Amino acid sequence: MTDQPVSVPLLAGPPMEVADEELAQSEELHDNTAGSVHSWDLVTGADGPGTRMTLFTAGCALRCQYCQNPDTWRMKDGVRHTVDEVMARVTRYATIMKVTGGGLTISGGEPLLQAQFVTQIFRRAHDLSIHTALDTAGLLGSRLSDDDLNYIDLVLLDIKSGLPDTYTRVTGRPLQPTLDFAERLSRLGKTMWIRFVLVPGLTDDEENVDAIGKFVATLDGVQRMEILPFHQMGKAKWEATGEPYLLSDNPTPTPELIARVKAQLESYGLPVKVA
Repeated sequence: MTDQPVSVPLLAGPPMEVADEELAQSEELHDNTAGSVHSWDLVTGADGPGTRMTLFTAGCALRCQYCQNPDTWRMKDGVRHTVDEVMARVTRYATIMKVTGGGLTISGGEPLLQAQFVTQIFRRAHDLSIHTALDTAGLLGSRLSDDDLNYIDLVLLDIKSGLPDTYTRVTGRPLQPTLDFAERLSRLGKTMWIRFVLVPGLTDDEENVDAIGKFVATLDGVQRMEILPFHQMGKAKWEATGEPYLLSDNPTPTPELIARVKAQLESYGLPVKVA
């Protein structure tokens, strides 16, 4: 049972067809010299420790019902940048990132749609002793070799639901590839922050939360388990895309719901933080 009963419709229709096209295109256009970039940001206290430059790539193979950046879904909507161009901007802020214990985070969209491009940036940043973090849903984790992962200091892994049916309802994709990637990261001793978006009526079911907690508790290297409460800040972007936004009337989580989910996850011995 949920604390806030809400009827959320199933995700279906054209958005997944477009996502399939993005996935197919990304398989054809692997490039380790250039990629499609949506935007950049310089922030503190988000997307990893310290002051970080976050590079948002364009293109995503998931269609999460609660996505706050649907404008990042298509690679064609980004701007083509070479690895050299990206590194010129990164090195400009290298000193402040190092002084604050920060670094470079690559997010999206889904960065692993452009795995070779992303890997080359991480390799170059790592050579400059810049801390690196990958923000990913893990669906395409198999695109990274173990050697590629040597250049990634932190993985921000979004586990969007613990139950396969709920995960597919939320994202349009299967859960298992994300679990497989998480277990691989654990075996390799990689540091992880696990992220979970709490959506009333969609991801808040006690069984779903327990499934996440049980799984994450089996992993080594989990430094933090983050609860990200659902919000409506992406609503205007959905309206601008013309895609149907199924959560337009969905409430944000109450403090009581957040506290219940936090306690559930903490019961598995996890270091939980509410973002």
